[in-house]
Amino acid sequence: MNENQNIEWKSNWRDEYLKWVCAFANEQGGKLFIGKDDTGKVVHLANFKKLLEDIPAKIKNYLGIICSVRLKEEAAKKYIEIEVKPYSVPVSYTGKFYVRSGSTTTVLTGIELTEFLLKKTGKTWDDVIVEDATIADINSKAIQQFIKDSNSPEGKNRMPETKGLSNFDILDKLRLTENKHLKRAALVLFANDPNRFFTNCKVMIGRFRIDSTDLIFQEVIEGNLIYTLHEVITQLNHKFLIRKVDFKGMLRIEQGEYPLAALREMLLNALVHKNYMGAATIQLRVFDDRITIWNEGKLPEGLNAESLLREHSSRPRNPFIADACFKAGYIDTWGRGTLKIINTCIEAGLPTPQIIEKDGGIEVTLFKQKVDEPEPTTVNPLERDLNARQLEAIKYLQSHQKITNKIYQEINKCSRSTASTELAKLVEWNIVKSSKTKGAGASYELI
Repeated sequence: MNENQNIEWKSNWRDEYLKWVCAFANEQGGKLFIGKDDTGKVVHLANFKKLLEDIPAKIKNYLGIICSVRLKEEAAKKYIEIEVKPYSVPVSYTGKFYVRSGSTTTVLTGIELTEFLLKKTGKTWDDVIVEDATIADINSKAIQQFIKDSNSPEGKNRMPETKGLSNFDILDKLRLTENKHLKRAALVLFANDPNRFFTNCKVMIGRFRIDSTDLIFQEVIEGNLIYTLHEVITQLNHKFLIRKVDFKGMLRIEQGEYPLAALREMLLNALVHKNYMGAATIQLRVFDDRITIWNEGKLPEGLNAESLLREHSSRPRNPFIADACFKAGYIDTWGRGTLKIINTCIEAGLPTPQIIEKDGGIEVTLFKQKVDEPEPTTVNPLERDLNARQLEAIKYLQSHQKITNKIYQEINKCSRSTASTELAKLVEWNIVKSSKTKGAGASYELI
């Protein structure tokens, strides 16, 4: 045997090794061997009789638990085996809580300690009630939007009947209340201002060029999950993406730069699995050639970034938020979210998305350039011998997004044939692109 999550060797006993016993009790149990060196070789314990009396007493007095302490022998050398069973209640040593991480014993602090204590009491973060929250803090429009979304094909037959029910009764049906109080999940999903209760219910969106040092502009979306889910897509369309994603409700109609299903799934994964106890916001970065989303929070034990690239079990950090989103048809409960992101991008001819653990969270990246289909090279207008009329048209496009042949004639006081010829040159040089409409109704946009 080697030292691991459940095995530890010590040459002799020291009271500080009660930390290891504490850590085993708080995790899956384990065995602490006294009288073995770092290689696992037995070294004789001369004071084994005294230790057989002292160790059980110290474990009971300092930790409040009982462990099996046995005398073992190998090649006429005595050593002690301490077998620790896992405990369903949190166990502390001198007021601190210890756990095992691989073959290392660590003390829990901050967010990790809070999550550990909640887990030991059978609770998750989103299952805790908020004493000072009332139904007046709930946004009726968010609930109505949620019910409307639940009527989509994805949500059909998942929602309980809500017709004629009050807002509180609807939340109760969704198991978001307890003893007439609202749970944290209810506020994250539907509150007028969830940031009054939790400090990071927001998404930051930044438009960058090549890397994160070159920020062009940014937006911050604050609000409940239902509002954020819709507003982020709207903001991406209006300000951040070149080719807009047209949609009806949350259903894709036409494909833009990135598949809507992948964008939705990226955002939903971040919102549902977010560590709402952390200080960091969800960060969505739009680059010239890719879009990334980063969300604070470690993966559940037993999962890593590679696990997300294959079929895996669903283990939501916030199960009550996840259950509500399932009922609305936003997500499923089979751990297929990351696979949807990957498959929809591949189907759209885009490279395989990247999913990595980064800076204490998870980052998902979609790449824009299609496989084996290089994007057309755009031309810097300054590299072409543009005349004053063409430059005026580019200036107009920078503030108005679209231009037609008629508008080109009006701002430049030129004939229709001149406008047609000069616009065609701008298209040929990949400075502007023409709409699908031909003839007098055609319009042009900057690439």
